[in-house]
Amino acid sequence: MEAALDIRHEDKAQRVDARARLVVTHDGRRTRVARLFQEGAAKIRWPRSDTEQLEAVLINTAGGLTGGDQLSWSFDVGSNAALSLTTQACEKLYRASSGSARVAAEITVGDGGRIDWLPQETILFDGAALRRTLDADLAPSARGLFVEATIFGRGAMGETVRQASMADRWRIRCGGRLVHGEHLFIGGDVEETLARRATANAGRAVATVLLVGEDAPALCSQARAIVGDGGVSAWEVGGYGKLLARLVAGDGYELRKRLVPLIGLLSGQAAAPKLWSL
Repeated sequence: MEAALDIRHEDKAQRVDARARLVVTHDGRRTRVARLFQEGAAKIRWPRSDTEQLEAVLINTAGGLTGGDQLSWSFDVGSNAALSLTTQACEKLYRASSGSARVAAEITVGDGGRIDWLPQETILFDGAALRRTLDADLAPSARGLFVEATIFGRGAMGETVRQASMADRWRIRCGGRLVHGEHLFIGGDVEETLARRATANAGRAVATVLLVGEDAPALCSQARAIVGDGGVSAWEVGGYGKLLARLVAGDGYELRKRLVPLIGLLSGQAAAPKLWSL
């Protein structure tokens, strides 16, 4: 008599555990790649360019993130080097069965260097859970532009986000001093939260834009003219110029109509990265 074999397969969802590190330096004429490390689904590519600034494109080959996934980026910008960072596409956060997706970015910029952190929007779907951190350490004479935009479901496609969670923590230092810190949390009934006038007044797309640099306060009036409904403030923290803008819109398209020209103004490039227009 044959014994029955009870073979049980434990299904384990494949998780993203990816990281990449990029170091750039200035050779006297332009910014060049000095070192690159990539692991897992995190990839970095840079299109050919004759400009002094290096533009790098961040790619998540997994196509999206869900609970338990981890994606880490690290960038070191040398003295007088200039680096612009964007993503190949909008990052998508899918329903999480357990845990949260974690996305972390760490940036260091040397004297006279500049960084433009310009990822395309993050799209949260119903049931998504995201924990995101941004840490930057700028030298006293460095300049940094930081943008994070989030869309809660694509209304044009009939998507509604009812339950989700997002925690977004920023720590930006200049000359070793904290010049900007914030911790945004949205959870539970997201639709009800966004409907509040003090939150988003029923808007589904939001963005935070921060510029740290000596020219930041001088750009405040022009930034306010672009943003319109929203908020733009500028001041000095310990001798370092700082401009902060909050944008809210009904959908991603309406958000981009103001966000793209704002990025062009604050980056000094007259436009957002080309991938934003594709």
